[in-house]
Amino acid sequence: MKATKILNNNAVIIDDQGQEKIAIGGGVAFNKAKNDVINPAKIEKLFVLEGNEKLEQLLIRIPEEHFILSEEIIAYAEEQLQTKMNSHILLGLTDHLSFAIEREEQGIHLKNKLIHEIKILYREEFKVGLWAVEHIKDKLDLEMPIDEAAFIAVHLHTMKTQGGDLHETIRETKIIQNMVDVIKTTLDISIKEDDLAYERLITHLRFALNRSKNYDVHAMDSEMLTMIQRKFKTAYHCAELVNKHLSDVQGFQLPEEEVGYIALHIERLRNY
Repeated sequence: MKATKILNNNAVIIDDQGQEKIAIGGGVAFNKAKNDVINPAKIEKLFVLEGNEKLEQLLIRIPEEHFILSEEIIAYAEEQLQTKMNSHILLGLTDHLSFAIEREEQGIHLKNKLIHEIKILYREEFKVGLWAVEHIKDKLDLEMPIDEAAFIAVHLHTMKTQGGDLHETIRETKIIQNMVDVIKTTLDISIKEDDLAYERLITHLRFALNRSKNYDVHAMDSEMLTMIQRKFKTAYHCAELVNKHLSDVQGFQLPEEEVGYIALHIERLRNY
């Protein structure tokens, strides 16, 4: 196994009998360069590169310590929950965790008003989330709110479930595509569809639509919403137009709190 691209000290793209794969493991790429031989004993996870380009992009962009934290949380969760997580959790949780740490460092503290329900519905996952918050504090000296334990719990629960309706998924995808078109037209920007900020936006729009169907609200306290409206005026106006499009074309509106979250993602997209 030879290295074809070093991503960070713990991740490397290798040539495995003519097939490119992402190899992950503690120190697997430390002091390595292109064409160096990689020790198989150091490889903990292998992903075929084709279809996992987003993972490669994530490993390059985010701080290495965020990726390590995510891996440690997943390993702890699998041990505590006595289950193997869907392989996609590495991408989803790492992306979420890095974004959450960035927000917290910037003083943006998102509240999870569903925390009490999450504690009850996903009791064991929430316990892992609490451990994760303490683990982040120990590793980064960063105090994360208990709300983050609830967000992590939902990620863990989601990665244990499967299912979905094909026709509804196609319909939902078309709605999301139209929402993105509104954003591109309003801001007069071209969006790179392989960009992580775009992926985050799409993921959030999908969850927002699902919550609206279930009359569930991604709650945000009024002070945070006011701050977003004042600080990110362009992004919030754009999010309002997205919501108006939903009302005009689909016949339903997202609650104001969801518009605030969408504005955060639009602002991130504008600055990527």
